[in-house]
Amino acid sequence: MRGVLRRANQHRHECLCHVVALTLLAAGTGMAADSPNLTEQYRPVADKLIDAALADTEGYKRLTYLCYRIGNRLSGSVGLEKAIAWSAEQMKSAGLTNVQIIPTKVPHWVRGAESARMLAPLDKPLHMLGLGGSIATPPGGITADVVAVADFNELDKLGRDKVQGKIVLYNQEYHGYGTTVQYRTNGASHAAALGAVAALVRSVTPLAMQIPHTGAMNYDPNQPQIPTAAVSPEEAMMMARLVADGVPVKVHLEMSAHMAPDADSGDVIGEIRGKELPDEVVVMGGHIDSWDVGQGAQDDGASIMACLQALALMKKLGLQPRRTIRVAFWVNEENGGRGGERYREFVGDQIKNQVAAIEMDGGAEAPVGFGASVAPASQEMLREIAKLLERVGAGEISGAGGGSDIAPLMRDGVPGLAERTVGTHYFDWHHTETDTLDKVNPEDFRKNLAALAVMGYALADMPGRLIGVAGGGRR
Repeated sequence: MRGVLRRANQHRHECLCHVVALTLLAAGTGMAADSPNLTEQYRPVADKLIDAALADTEGYKRLTYLCYRIGNRLSGSVGLEKAIAWSAEQMKSAGLTNVQIIPTKVPHWVRGAESARMLAPLDKPLHMLGLGGSIATPPGGITADVVAVADFNELDKLGRDKVQGKIVLYNQEYHGYGTTVQYRTNGASHAAALGAVAALVRSVTPLAMQIPHTGAMNYDPNQPQIPTAAVSPEEAMMMARLVADGVPVKVHLEMSAHMAPDADSGDVIGEIRGKELPDEVVVMGGHIDSWDVGQGAQDDGASIMACLQALALMKKLGLQPRRTIRVAFWVNEENGGRGGERYREFVGDQIKNQVAAIEMDGGAEAPVGFGASVAPASQEMLREIAKLLERVGAGEISGAGGGSDIAPLMRDGVPGLAERTVGTHYFDWHHTETDTLDKVNPEDFRKNLAALAVMGYALADMPGRLIGVAGGGRR
């Protein structure tokens, strides 16, 4: 019954949004019926931005420095703080104004030394990475038999008698990130509830190349905390098959991970101030932190450097939109989300002047367009802008845009967009040692830069405003 009422209320809300959007477009936005559509209005400036983006080399050079001279950037690390200071200097050198670091505290998880080894039926090291937030094993490690399950239902059917004192292995096949990641996030506590002493998770990836993938996990405060780690898909499949065949599997796990006190950190912002409506803001960005493996190139270094370079190109071309356009490097997306929440606090009661928020957090493979959480009439406005991006293959507008860093803004009705790519290999490299600069194709990077520059400028300059969906960032 509640589901039916919820859908009915949602339908009434969408209808109301549609009516409001049409009313605003007709009466309050300055877009008269005889004025040119956004495609034609912004074609000249879009062509200039795309030409400049496709010829740009500075943005990729900045990304190279971030990856090769600073490296990975986990919250609380020296690398992250070095990246934050360097990023502020880069924004200033690009000619941006109001460059500042918005201070916030971030969690500080330290991986430490770690290893896993199969002891039976054969002796071999396992490719593993501890999951972010995991506790350590006791000194000397844990040695225990393995029970393997495909999902939580299988685990529950085993019951405490068959799980107590064992290491639970989740051999969940990859069925898309959103579906599969729950075993990484919640697997340890579910296993601990039945008496497991540790949990291993098949890496959340479609690629089997003996590469473990780390990522954040959470502990249920009502359950014991047990150490947890990811193993490569091949080794998860191997152990699960042995268990299914009735062959005992024994594993030794050692981890020295721990949580240190929260560390000082901050979001980095810079902007081009609007020439007519400077208090109205379009913000675009990604997260500056990364996991402590690889270089954080696709996740999310390429994104923040493309967003910065989009504004740098506007400055070089002498473009100043009606509204302020701001670039934001949010901190602590990977294991806490405090940067996005802190930015919402920074905006405060000026939330009504946040015209749109664009987040790029899906890597910098070839772009296809933008997802957008906006009212129907605003979708049409975005499609007019997106036609300008067909040159670089980024002309699609789809629904359900947003991201974890802009979710706090979207919850208060700010229109949210997510820059989207083909995503062919993103989850092959995601949260691994292989997330390195060489995975970022310079041509694809420049196409993403072009898409961000055109969309960001048009939203900041166009006569009308997008209409968001209230609560669109609810998680």
